[in-house]
Amino acid sequence: MKAPRAEASDTSKDMPLIAYNGLLVGDDARARLVVDFDREPSFSFRYVANPDRVIISLPPTAFGFPDGALSPRGLISDIRYGSTPEGGARIVLTGARAIKMTLGEVRKSETDGYRLVVDFAMITDDQFAALMADQLAKQTGEGAAPLSSATVSDPAIIPRDNDDFLVAVDAGHGGIDNGAMGEDTHTPEKVITLAFAKAFATRLKQESGYDAVLTRDKDEYLTLSQRVEIARQHGADLFVSFHADSLTQQPEISGATVYTISDTASDQLAAAMAQRENLSDSIAGIHSTDEPEAVTDILLDLTRRETQNFSIDFADKIVDSFNGQIGLINNPHRYAGFQVLRAPDIPSVLLEIGFLSNPDDEKRMQDPAWRALLVDRLVKAVKQYHETTVSGG
Repeated sequence: MKAPRAEASDTSKDMPLIAYNGLLVGDDARARLVVDFDREPSFSFRYVANPDRVIISLPPTAFGFPDGALSPRGLISDIRYGSTPEGGARIVLTGARAIKMTLGEVRKSETDGYRLVVDFAMITDDQFAALMADQLAKQTGEGAAPLSSATVSDPAIIPRDNDDFLVAVDAGHGGIDNGAMGEDTHTPEKVITLAFAKAFATRLKQESGYDAVLTRDKDEYLTLSQRVEIARQHGADLFVSFHADSLTQQPEISGATVYTISDTASDQLAAAMAQRENLSDSIAGIHSTDEPEAVTDILLDLTRRETQNFSIDFADKIVDSFNGQIGLINNPHRYAGFQVLRAPDIPSVLLEIGFLSNPDDEKRMQDPAWRALLVDRLVKAVKQYHETTVSGG
């Protein structure tokens, strides 16, 4: 009686895996693929260019979830799955831009079965080319990667050659998204913000122990999530997003404003500003669900709270540094649900330099001397913030 049971067990091992559930979530910067199996799967992956794709190879698998269960979104422009002529199976994910697989992990389900979790992140074309070159070198030396259930972890982190305090500098808008327009000169906001971002980055780099990285250094469009992802991949210590809005119905309002993140807006002006800035993605036909990530890890929740406290501290130091030197609106530190400030681990502020609907503000924003003054005061605020956090004050 024992032999037949052994044969039944062996037969089970020879049967295809059953993938009974699939889900793809994410935005324009990151994505996660989740596939549930009846038994423990093994997998391997490889990159293919033109278009940039990730191919996940699997043992023989019967895909039991309905057609359309895995629908492309955000970073993933196309997804296909099925059996291969060689008898295995695969899932092919095409990136809307260059992508990297940052995690591949098989987890035991809380009920029966196993779950394959695969994470992806946006990268540059040069980084993807480097991945392809590294893959070719490994295949030449070791052959194709075998299927395995071992975890693959390769975060999309851009190496740094120093330990300087790094500020990610974000020039709001860009490309097809002009932002607000100057009332007198009709200068688009995207031009103003890029000029200030470049000037600030250049000035900050002149300080010993400080460095800066621009989310964009030319007239190009980036989604809000892509801006945050660039900052995170560089390991930024601070994030500053430059903007210059317009209030055509209230042209008398002038001065700078510093915003931090909050689910509840401090006032109607802050709520309106956040709503306008968050519409940036829709200009390119990108529709955000505007749903915050579910906090399933208490450590992540604590990190977010600590980050928010640091953001508030930095915003207050900007206001103190500007006071008496750079014009500020009433109650200059405000808060609202700005999508570009949602990095859970990088203290972030959005700086409205002034209002393009106000003639005096518009004139100042295009004055190189005034720009240099604002940049100097902002550098001072960064240094005060850094010195305070290092000393624990």
